[in-house]
Amino acid sequence: MDNTRDTTASLYETIGGAPAVSTVVDLFYDKVLADETLAPHFRDTDLVALKAHQRTFITVALGGPAAYKGRPLREAHAQLSLKGEDFDRVVTHLAGSLAEAGVPESTIAEIAGHLVPLKPEVTGAPR
Repeated sequence: MDNTRDTTASLYETIGGAPAVSTVVDLFYDKVLADETLAPHFRDTDLVALKAHQRTFITVALGGPAAYKGRPLREAHAQLSLKGEDFDRVVTHLAGSLAEAGVPESTIAEIAGHLVPLKPEVTGAPR
């Protein structure tokens, strides 16, 4: 089986569009909230609103048809005091969620490659 992705399609289309993004976000937050290191960051969070926001963010990040109107990543995550290890755990949970949703490993690797440069913004590290 050819594992290469049709590069004329966006990553959003490749993984299955809105239904796939919704599934991945639900799986992702199940994993994050079960992670004793990450769960405390979400103790006082409106998860329904956060999931809706995350679906839009992921849709835009993967080239889908949405407009992201959220705060810049550094500003949105500043109060969480996230460390590099936290970011890595989040990416691992996202990769696991994508795999569980049936996304091919090569596409997961491509998505992860888009996330790695965001680490300083999410953790507040110097640019």
